[in-house]
Parts: sequence; C-alpha cells; structure tokens
Amino acid sequence: MSHQFEPLKNDLLLRAARGEKVERPPIWVMRQAGRYLPEYHQVKGQHDFFECCRSPEIASTLTLQPIERYVGLIDAAIIFSDILVIPQAMGMTVEMIDKKGPSFPSPLKSPDDPQYRQILDKNVDVAKELDYVYKAITLTRHKLKGRVPLIGFCGAPWTLLCYMVEGGGSKMFIQSKTWVYRYPEASKALLQKIAEICVEYLALQVVAGSQLVQVFDSWAGELSPASFADFSLPYLRYISANLPKRLAELGQEAVPMTVFAKGAWYALDSLCGSGYDVVGLDWLHDPVEAMNIARGRVTLQGNADPGCLYGFPRIDYCNVEIW
Repeated sequence: MSHQFEPLKNDLLLRAARGEKVERPPIWVMRQAGRYLPEYHQVKGQHDFFECCRSPEIASTLTLQPIERYVGLIDAAIIFSDILVIPQAMGMTVEMIDKKGPSFPSPLKSPDDPQYRQILDKNVDVAKELDYVYKAITLTRHKLKGRVPLIGFCGAPWTLLCYMVEGGGSKMFIQSKTWVYRYPEASKALLQKIAEICVEYLALQVVAGSQLVQVFDSWAGELSPASFADFSLPYLRYISANLPKRLAELGQEAVPMTVFAKGAWYALDSLCGSGYDVVGLDWLHDPVEAMNIARGRVTLQGNADPGCLYGFPRIDYCNVEIW
C-alpha cells in the first residue's frame, strides 16, 4: 500500500537521527500531546482514554494539538496512542482508570495460568487488531501536510511483560521479579512472543506513514545489569535486527529507530551497539560521559530532567544545554 503524502518540509529530526550534521538540535517532547493542554480535554470530553486511541479522528486531532499550539517550536509529532495496545491485541483486558493509570483486571499469575498458554498460542493478527492505529497514522500524515515528521512507537517486551503480570504500574515490581527469577524460561517465551508482535506492529506503522519509530522500555531500570542483559536487551536487539528485514519484505525503506531504556544508565554502551540509530537518555546520564561512551555510534536524544519544570517560572537550574 502506498500513500500520497505531501513532501516533508522540516526533516531536522530525520537528519539528526541518521547522524547527519544539523543546524540545531531538533525538539520534541514525550507526552507532548496530552492532558496538560486545555484543548485535549475539550476533544476527549467523556470519551474513555482507549476510545480516543481507537478513534482515528480523535487520535489524529490530539496528535496535532501541540504542533498547532506551538507553531515552529516542535520538530516532530508522535502519534497519540499507548504502549498497552499490544497486550490488548494479545487478548488481555486493559482499562485506563482516571487518576490511577492502566489496570489489568486479570493479570498473568504464573505459567500455570490458562491465560498464559492462550496468549502464547494465539496467532495475533497484528494488521487487524491494531488497524485503528494505522488509520490514525495515515490520517495524521495527511493532516500534517509535511510540516514535521511523524513518530510511531511501541513498548519494549520487558516493560509490557511488567504490566501484564503486575496488573498495572508498580513501585516494587514483585510480580515481574517473581516471573523472571522463578519462571525464567516461561518469561523468555512471553518476551519473544511480544518482540515478534512489536516488529510487525512497527513495520505496519511505517507502512501507514510513520517516518521514525521508537521503542520505550520504561521499566528497564528495574532490572540489574545482569538481568537487563538477559531479559531486556536480547529482545530490543531482536526488534532492531528484524524490523528492517520486515520492512524490506513489505517493500518499504528502513526508517530511523530509537530505543529508550529508562533508568538503565549502566547499559548505555550495550544500547549504543544494539542496532538502533538513536538512543534516548533520561536525566540520570551525564551528557559528556554519555557522548564519550557512545563514541559517535548513535545519535543521543533527551537527557533533560522534566522535574525541573516544577520550579517554573524559575528554570535556571534545569541545566538544559545544547550539546
């Protein structure tokens, strides 16, 4: 399938992601489309969060809100969606509870849980189950009219496993640790299943119009270095190795890939060699040290501490620099 999109006018982020010299660092913000915007609440209204994700018209409208509010200040749009659409596609029920966050009414208890075997055995039709995401992407590309590139994304296998077994967010990650340390082989089977779905999901996002993709490993920092190397990194590498192959099979050119393993500061060297074009940094990294570790192998992204904005209007301690 080919789409007739308007030519891209601002390719700053694409060039930076490819490691090209750019006139200034491109800017986009995680959660740049969301509840801090008054217009978000006007559009969302009484709709459930996942209803908004499943409506291409609403999702595209929400995606464009920061682009239209901050004209000329943001160099990319990121599709309004959620990492937990993959567990939903795998057959799990996920709800978004106001002021609480995501909730799985029936999380995976153990490998003996019948739901575990059902999930492993299910042949997930990624094109059908997540069609609403692709429609939102295509619609958004048309609405953008080439103003900025559009980022697609997915959650990393480890982070998705955490949600699927914890039943939501967690402070202690007791169930996640129980799974990987008590049931390592069953955990790896589930991680591999998720990784395969991630590849197809990202590939179809590119077919639909995404110009870059990002893999969010939000709970990477909950793993020790040894456990990260065992339960996260191999599946991140699987995605980066197989996505370009799948895109070629679909007649698509490869797009820049970003990985963001939040909290896994100890794994920066490994991440720089994991096959991604861009590695996202959280605020735990020293930028100079990160550049020394990266040694030009990848483009580095991020590093600003969002918490400093709580001091607004005084932001002189944010230490946001162009480097």
